[in-house]
Amino acid sequence: QVQLVESGGGLVQAGESLRLSCAASGRTFSNYAMAWFRQAPGKEREFVAAISRSGGTTDYADSVKGRFTISRDNAKNTVYLQMNSLKFEDTAVYYCAARSGATSKYSYNYNHWGQGTQVTVSS
Repeated sequence: QVQLVESGGGLVQAGESLRLSCAASGRTFSNYAMAWFRQAPGKEREFVAAISRSGGTTDYADSVKGRFTISRDNAKNTVYLQMNSLKFEDTAVYYCAARSGATSKYSYNYNHWGQGTQVTVSS
């Protein structure tokens, strides 16, 4: 079992930046592919970004490509999401997720989740 705790959310204006962190504890962090998902009010949870166990492979949703960067520090058991040029439509609760094996864009493939952190972008 791996436990995930997100931090770094907040209220920002459109065009500004935020960096989310997700700290993992429990099992060996480097055994897990990691991802960020988000869920806006009244909408389904959607994929944002994923990173492989080594950090060598990343994947992004088209809506965030070029603006968001996912990274990880296996020595610190932490995955990050750097969010630049934030837009109003990025407003959501952001969740960190982990799974054994390869990355995936599908939330049902992840069996470890954090509690979420709220990101609000004012226009």
